[in-house]
Amino acid sequence: MALAHPFEPIIDKNSKVLILGTFPSIKSCENSFYYGHPQNQFWKILASLFHEEIPHTIEEKREFLQRYNIALWDMVKRCKRENSLDTSLKNIEVNDIAALLQKYPNIEALFFTGKKAQELYEKNFSDLTIPTFYLPSPSPAYRKMSLDEKMAKWSILKKFLR
Repeated sequence: MALAHPFEPIIDKNSKVLILGTFPSIKSCENSFYYGHPQNQFWKILASLFHEEIPHTIEEKREFLQRYNIALWDMVKRCKRENSLDTSLKNIEVNDIAALLQKYPNIEALFFTGKKAQELYEKNFSDLTIPTFYLPSPSPAYRKMSLDEKMAKWSILKKFLR
């Protein structure tokens, strides 16, 4: 059975960067928001970059993203999977990133929270000229880098944000 992406993109006319993951984890789906696994480092990394408290509720997370002009979405619109790992994604249908960027021309750069998201973008949208950047996965399953190393790599976001 194919799974449809459960969330709309978080984006508005003031968004400057778009962070793209692959597909929400099972825990994120249960928690009804992006990067919802309690051990995922996404919100911890962003909060640290901007010297803020970690947002916990969906409302706090939305306000945080809006305050820093960050948009969120995922590359995968529909897929099959057995677990939350990107390697388990099969029969992938991608979201129309080009149409989203056309609707929101204020986006200055794209950031990928993992290699799979970046690969899907490069395979399907190689004709787009917007700057792109790889960010190491904030997933607790990605242990090749320490949290401090991830934060150092993620600091590139600040070049595009207030």
